[in-house]
Amino acid sequence: MAHYQKILTIRTRGKSLQKITAQIQAIVAESGIQTGLCHLFLRHTSASLIIQENADPDVLVDLENFLAKLVPEGRHYIHSTEGPDDMPAHIRTVLTKTSEQIPIAQGRLLTGTWQGIYVWEHRQMAHHRELVVHVMGD
Repeated sequence: MAHYQKILTIRTRGKSLQKITAQIQAIVAESGIQTGLCHLFLRHTSASLIIQENADPDVLVDLENFLAKLVPEGRHYIHSTEGPDDMPAHIRTVLTKTSEQIPIAQGRLLTGTWQGIYVWEHRQMAHHRELVVHVMGD
């Protein structure tokens, strides 16, 4: 079994969902692996990694609105040294994920027709986020 690993740096735009499917697929193609598994791991505690709807942008807006209502920003958290958006960002990350696994066949990610891979930035300011892409298989 072969392994291929790359760290992808993603510049987020501040609180938003950023589609990275094409970047991940390019790394899978670069790996030369035809059948296997792509493991993604986001190396942060205030941003998430999700697989979600890629056709209707309203889905992403609704997700952002829902999580903002569920975990509101403010100075009512004990941890507030990095600003009123930091602790809510940590909670939002706990409620979502920092890793995903996607099967690979014929050198392509086996995502569904309507699935896209996104980094979900939970902080107000733009950040550089590191994503470990580990591809394994034959």
